[in-house]
Amino acid sequence: MKSLKQLILGAGILAGGLMSAQSSDMTNMLKVGLIGGVSTGGNTAANLGADIAYQNLVTPGFGLGIATGYNHYFGKNNTVSGVRVENNDFGVVPVAALFRVYPKQTGFYFGADLGYGFIVGDEKVAEGFATDRPDGGFYIKPEIGYHNRDWNFFAQYNKTFTGSKGQIGDQDYNAGAIGVGFSYNIPLGN
Repeated sequence: MKSLKQLILGAGILAGGLMSAQSSDMTNMLKVGLIGGVSTGGNTAANLGADIAYQNLVTPGFGLGIATGYNHYFGKNNTVSGVRVENNDFGVVPVAALFRVYPKQTGFYFGADLGYGFIVGDEKVAEGFATDRPDGGFYIKPEIGYHNRDWNFFAQYNKTFTGSKGQIGDQDYNAGAIGVGFSYNIPLGN
């Protein structure tokens, strides 16, 4: 986690220097943000994460880019077939392509990140169980929100599909949440 904080701080310092030297007509930007949400499954309670993305506005209303970050999922204690299960926390590191559609210069927008989510953390799904956690799967993060030149505020759903890997009894392994987030747009030039 210390490395992630250093990476975000370094990117912020670098971007701050670049931002002051650029014109106001930017088509390339770095998007740095935070997300949080409520889990959509039984083995986790919530998630909190940081996003970082590069976006190029192909047209004034359409952007393409790449995205990554870190989503931390907080394990939730559960009862499965009468047995108490203490599910472990884990993280998801996505590597994804992004697209955004901006119908107007300021206002409503929508888009998604699509790629692969690497699951990191404890090798086991829960304390005292031999079930291995999945290594990752297809990642999707659709979002809809409000934007202006500097900020995006959005509702989002993020999910890493793992199939039946990590299942304990009737408890499916879930790496998904629905929530809200925001990001700051750092101009990088034309």
